[in-house]
Amino acid sequence: MYLLIPAAGIGTRMGSDRNKLLLKVRSQPIIAWTLLAAQAASSINWIGIISQPHDWPDLKAIIADLKLTKSVEFIPGGSTRQESVYNGLQALPAAAEQVLIHDGARCLATPDLLNSCAAAIRHCPGLIAAVAVKDTIKVVDQNGIIQSTPDRRQLWAAQTPQGFNVKLLKQCHAEGVRQSWEVTDDAALLEKCGIEVRIVEGEETNLKVTTPQDLAIAEFILSNRISRDF
Repeated sequence: MYLLIPAAGIGTRMGSDRNKLLLKVRSQPIIAWTLLAAQAASSINWIGIISQPHDWPDLKAIIADLKLTKSVEFIPGGSTRQESVYNGLQALPAAAEQVLIHDGARCLATPDLLNSCAAAIRHCPGLIAAVAVKDTIKVVDQNGIIQSTPDRRQLWAAQTPQGFNVKLLKQCHAEGVRQSWEVTDDAALLEKCGIEVRIVEGEETNLKVTTPQDLAIAEFILSNRISRDF
């Protein structure tokens, strides 16, 4: 299975002036934990890191320290996540029929989740890892007034990895460029093109590290995992 890792952003909400994936949690850069999960996932045999070229020296040093045995390619990132994934798709080997896309900031995803998504994408055009919403959700207007309360039984919080048929996703990205669609994940492109996307059960701990508070939570989760292994 081919894995693309979008890692081209900066840590605006983290309050950082550099790529937040280079910040450390439990003495390892955030991206290192993502790469270790990919290394441990038996289904993954090729990794593409989509990032800005000025981060490549740091990322290459991290990979050298981790002693990864799987093939890792560096792909120039775009100005948005959507552009970055588009670049990543163009850089996939010609043999790639399915691809997983996993945000580098979701450093707590387990190898089991990556393997589950890799197995499921062989039988559908698109999927996302997701977890059922527990909270009551309110739809609010620009004035802060509640407009409606959707049935949470139909609500799921999207995560990554997300998996796709490569040919279909390339077509949907091309249509997105043609129609100037702006989306926050690749599943939305398939939805706009009328292609079904299924849910794979995600992990409650698979949070996206976005704020300093998330760093503290990630530290706690990783500490618990490591202590259980010894």
